[in-house]
Amino acid sequence: MSRSDAASRAPLQIAITTGEPAGVGPELTAQALVGAPARWPGAQFTVLGDAGLLDARARAVGLDWAAFLASHGDRVRVEHVPLGAASQPGRLDAANGRYVLALLDRAIDGAMDGRYDAIVTAPLQKSTLNDAGVPFTGHTEYLAQRTGTHQVVMMLAGTGARPLRVALATTHLPLKDVPAALTVEGLAGTLRIVDSDLRRHFGLPAPRILVTGLNPHAGENGYLGREEIDVIEPALKQVQAAGIDARGPYPADTLFQPRYLNDADCVLAMFHDQGLPVLKFATFGEGINVTLGLPIIRTSVDHGTALDLAGTGRADAGSLIAALDTAVTMAGHRHAA
Repeated sequence: MSRSDAASRAPLQIAITTGEPAGVGPELTAQALVGAPARWPGAQFTVLGDAGLLDARARAVGLDWAAFLASHGDRVRVEHVPLGAASQPGRLDAANGRYVLALLDRAIDGAMDGRYDAIVTAPLQKSTLNDAGVPFTGHTEYLAQRTGTHQVVMMLAGTGARPLRVALATTHLPLKDVPAALTVEGLAGTLRIVDSDLRRHFGLPAPRILVTGLNPHAGENGYLGREEIDVIEPALKQVQAAGIDARGPYPADTLFQPRYLNDADCVLAMFHDQGLPVLKFATFGEGINVTLGLPIIRTSVDHGTALDLAGTGRADAGSLIAALDTAVTMAGHRHAA
């Protein structure tokens, strides 16, 4: 969205959840907003978190958060949600599990009722939620549940002029459960979501999607597994018949090279650790996580809570800035549609 476009429409409303209080989320939120107050002229930000915690973590990394809010109150506001217990950098406390979930619930509710055009989530610690008695698998799965969405797709992306995007056919599953989780209809549905959201949110009129195989050498004609023959190829034929430019299956060990990626808009990998190590190696610190298929826009960082860096000032806000950039861009595309 250009500056002239931004000036001609109502400000986009972006919510930021500050995540695990013992991690880097609170300080990265402050760093991202204080460091680039003019970066998003068409957006206003609501920061969801404990106001005292945000101020303390900002001061710990050398930022005057109170002064920033006083001078940018028209652009950034804090919606105070009290901690369950006092939080120290790097020290997890199950008493704050419900607090972390409350931040996410407020953001989702606000996006669903139209108060927010997009939500950006700082990292949370699944163990804190689980130890608090919340059966929580991950952001992606929880967003699907809370929005009543039957199928969502996790996509990570590196930012830049030619971004590398990797979507996942399965997410947080043990490797032994992946083959059974892959079905023709499920995979076809994933490809339809990827194609639709790349058009709708990223302004790509005809996305080209490359699809990995599951097995080494993409099954080698069935000698190393039949998932390519029985599941992936039929799913590709189904969506190709509907006009979706999806190609494959390609061996994952050779797909991630320029001769293929230069003409691709997204790679669909079959499981979490098949595609994401490559993307994170290429883009870590500037990559983002996007949940496709939701009725709301959600982006996030590509890293975890970094408990060892919390409160030190050594954590890099680049991924959160990229997530904010993408959320504003996606929301802008939706408004323009």
